[in-house]
Amino acid sequence: MVAVLGGYQTDFARNLTRAGGEVSDLVAEVVEGTLAAAGTGPGEVGVIHVGNAFGQLFTGQGHLGAMPATVCDELWGVPASRHEAACASGGVALLAAMADLESGRYDLALVLGVEIERTVSGDQAARHLGAAAWVGHEGAGATYLWPHMFGELAEEYDRRYGLDGAHLNAIAELNLRNARANPNAQTRAWTFPAAGFTDDDTANPVVEGRVRRQHCSQVTDGAAGVVLASYRWLREHRRPGISRVLGWGHRTVGLPLAAKLARSADEPYVLPHVRQAILDSFGRAGVSDVDDLDGIEAHDCFAMSQYAAIDHFGITEPGKSFTAVENGDLEIGGRIPVNPSGGLIGGGHPVGASGVRMVLDAHKQVTGTAGAYQVDGANRFGTLNIGGSTATTVAFVLGGAN
Repeated sequence: MVAVLGGYQTDFARNLTRAGGEVSDLVAEVVEGTLAAAGTGPGEVGVIHVGNAFGQLFTGQGHLGAMPATVCDELWGVPASRHEAACASGGVALLAAMADLESGRYDLALVLGVEIERTVSGDQAARHLGAAAWVGHEGAGATYLWPHMFGELAEEYDRRYGLDGAHLNAIAELNLRNARANPNAQTRAWTFPAAGFTDDDTANPVVEGRVRRQHCSQVTDGAAGVVLASYRWLREHRRPGISRVLGWGHRTVGLPLAAKLARSADEPYVLPHVRQAILDSFGRAGVSDVDDLDGIEAHDCFAMSQYAAIDHFGITEPGKSFTAVENGDLEIGGRIPVNPSGGLIGGGHPVGASGVRMVLDAHKQVTGTAGAYQVDGANRFGTLNIGGSTATTVAFVLGGAN
């Protein structure tokens, strides 16, 4: 068993570049905050894993595994590495840290997710983010590659099952509304026009295909961190306020979205490998189905990715995600709250940090420390972190200590 001792998230609303900061400042803040929240000194850390997807493109800075020791002398000499898996970089960093602890090599792991994206214009940021697709083979003619790709996923759902854009608007509205209660959410103070969650082309314009402005996650500067502990460490230390990683799933398929959709043409799920990653996490956690969870932090890089997560988690039958949207099932206080933090659309999406941030929010939920967005009585929470067009998928189930 691996436990989460605690963690820290930076303010995702902050524009680090405008404030005169750089990636070292962000890493210094998240290292200090994470260790303090976990009640751990840097001298206790056995290994460090850093999730980061686009460091060189946005900042020119690579070799981010060495950055924690650069900003914290007490971490000098601690083994560390950086992990890249597009938007699932944080999830993969967590898996690597867990493997280190489960192997017995180390007892405490510091896991960080770090990304700075607001160093360039929005158009240039979109081009940098396109590196997570199959470069030169996908998105020809699209101005914004990722809205185009998830617009294609929306079209596939429409072909197979039918899709009403009103349900995508409702998902965006829910996540942006939830974000208002999150003190670290990027959009917590944003306001929207009355027609901002409709198909009004002025208040909610089309970005690409079926994807409108409010359907999109944000370009964000931010970091999140957690400290993980081994079973051996837990046997020797009594620590209140911890959570446990009950189960995990990890699946990787090829880069092209078209190949994924072609392979699943005769399957009930549009993305069967995503469904399998979720089922793997359930099986390892001893969870029979989604109703054994008290909530989910899902990867809503676009409203369409959350729409797909709904049926792939089994909240509804395949293609019936709209029923959970209409019934209020996803609301805090509903059957299975999804993204009470505001998710990526409301909370922000510093790419390499999102997988760690989701696990941190799940930890907060099951330890009753989520504050104004706490789900009452939460004891088991799921997460879903995807990279690219779901080429890399990582899922976790976290549980309370009891």
